[in-house]
Amino acid sequence: MAAAPVTPRTTRSFTDRGEALGHFFVRAGDAPRFLAYDDEVGCPLESALAVLEWTGAVGLLADEDLIHAARLSGETAAAMVERRRDGRRVFVYMGPRMDAPPADPYEGSLLYDEPGVRAFEFAQRAHALAHFIRATQAVGAVISMLSKRAPELRHVKRWLGALLREPDRAGSNKLLTGWFATTGAGVLFAPVDEGEPYVYEEMSSE
Repeated sequence: MAAAPVTPRTTRSFTDRGEALGHFFVRAGDAPRFLAYDDEVGCPLESALAVLEWTGAVGLLADEDLIHAARLSGETAAAMVERRRDGRRVFVYMGPRMDAPPADPYEGSLLYDEPGVRAFEFAQRAHALAHFIRATQAVGAVISMLSKRAPELRHVKRWLGALLREPDRAGSNKLLTGWFATTGAGVLFAPVDEGEPYVYEEMSSE
């Protein structure tokens, strides 16, 4: 079945951070969302689509994965995802070998260790998230918080693709917050330089 056409996105600018975040949360409702770990840095999206496509192509990430934390930079990428295995939830951290300190065997088990990437599996989200933060320092990362469910990878790829591939898009790529659902998504970008506005962009298939 062909995907529903994407309607033109709507854009709003805010000079006040609190007003921008308030608008974001109103529009997000109960949708799965990300928040930047450090809102001064945000999550740079310059190479986000390439990273997501590459990790999917080599089998590291699956479209049905729920993304609880991610760092998608031009140099390295790391993610902590939720998957279903044998009817139960498991949480998998994957990232560059150089970034990954030894995991406590009481918390996680080594899933695979290949050139350039190492992955650990955890039974508890808190342990997996703690390992993600230890391994990456969370610099330039986003974490799923303040929502009942983490965003699904297929929706993140779809809506970020629709947004970032717009030929006339200009402005910041520093994601501060974002929500991603089946029928739409909204992303709030932090200003790059002082005095610039916060920009909220929303897309929908309805």
